[in-house]
Amino acid sequence: MKKTGVLLIQLGTPDSPKVSDVRSYLSQFLNDPRVIDIPWLLRKILVNGVIVPFRAPKSAKVYKELWELSEGQSPLLTHSQKLKELLQDEFQQQNITFELAMRYKNPSLETVLERMRLANYDRIIILPLFPQYASASSGSAIEKAMQIISKWWVIPQIQIISQFYDNSGYIDSIIDNAKQFDLAAYDHILFSYHGLPERQVDKVYEGTDLCQDQPCETTINEENKFCYKATCYATTRLIAAGLGLSEDQYTVCFQSRLDKKWLTPFSDKVVEEWGKKGAKKLLVFSPAFVADCLETLIEIGDEYQEIFESFGGEKVQLVPSSNTHPAFVQGLKQIIEKQLV
Repeated sequence: MKKTGVLLIQLGTPDSPKVSDVRSYLSQFLNDPRVIDIPWLLRKILVNGVIVPFRAPKSAKVYKELWELSEGQSPLLTHSQKLKELLQDEFQQQNITFELAMRYKNPSLETVLERMRLANYDRIIILPLFPQYASASSGSAIEKAMQIISKWWVIPQIQIISQFYDNSGYIDSIIDNAKQFDLAAYDHILFSYHGLPERQVDKVYEGTDLCQDQPCETTINEENKFCYKATCYATTRLIAAGLGLSEDQYTVCFQSRLDKKWLTPFSDKVVEEWGKKGAKKLLVFSPAFVADCLETLIEIGDEYQEIFESFGGEKVQLVPSSNTHPAFVQGLKQIIEKQLV
C-alpha cells in the first residue's frame, strides 16, 4: 500500500484567551482574502485599523469564558486532536499517518506540512473538517495547503475532499446526539449554520446567475452543489428525515453575521421572534461545526439563552456537535477509505 498522510484541517483557535493571542488570531483570520473578500487595501484598513483593535479585547473576554467552560483549553483543539487519534487507531494496521493542522494559528499548516514533506509520503489526502463547502473555510484551507505544497521540489499524489455534508456517519452522529433530548418537549427547533455574505454564495454561480435563482432551500443540482446555502439546507433535510421532523417543526437560520447583507434568516432574530411568540423551549443544532467551539458553546449556549430569556423564553438547548462521536469517526473513515482505492 502507498505510504499515505491524511491532513485534517480545522479553522483555528487563539493560543490562549489573552488579548495579544486573540488579536494575533483575529488578524490572521480576518486578513484572509477568502474570508473578507474586498480589495486588499480596504481590507487592511478595515481589519487592522478598525475590526481587530476594537474586537480583540471583547473577544478575549468571550474566549476566557470558553476556556473556563472547557477545563482551561480550547474545545475545538481538544476535540480535533482526539478525533485525529481515533482515526489513527482505525487505520493502525495500514501505512497511513494522520496529522491535524489549523488554518489559522497552531498547530500551523506550515509546521505540519513541513513534517509531512520530510515523511516523504507517496500520497497526501487533504480533508478540511467543514461538512459544507464554503470559500471562506474549505476553500481557504485547501488553497493555503496547496500554496505550501506547490513550493516543494517533490510533490506527491494529492487528493482533496471538498465537502461531506451528506456523509451518513456525520449525519447519524448528529441524529444520535439529538436523541438525548425529548424533541416533542420543545416549541421549535433551529438548525443554525455559520453565516456568509450573500455575495460569497453568489460567486459560486456563473454568468448572471445568483443563489436566489436556484432552488437552494429544496434541491441540490449541478449548479448549486457547491453552494453553501444549498448544502446547509440539504444537511438539514437529512437530519430532519432521520428524526422524523416535519418542515413546520424547524427553521434553518444563520449565525455570526457581520452585517445585514449576510444569509438570512439570522439565528438571533429567529430566537427573538420565538420568544415574542411565547415559546418557552428551543432546541438548536449547529451542523456546520463538527467540533464544539465558541460559536456553539458561547454564542448559542449563552448569548442566545440571554436573548431568549429577555423575550420571555426559558431554555435554549444546544445539541452537541459531532465531536468524537463513534458514528462520525466511522463516517470519516469511510470517506478516507474511498480515497485509498
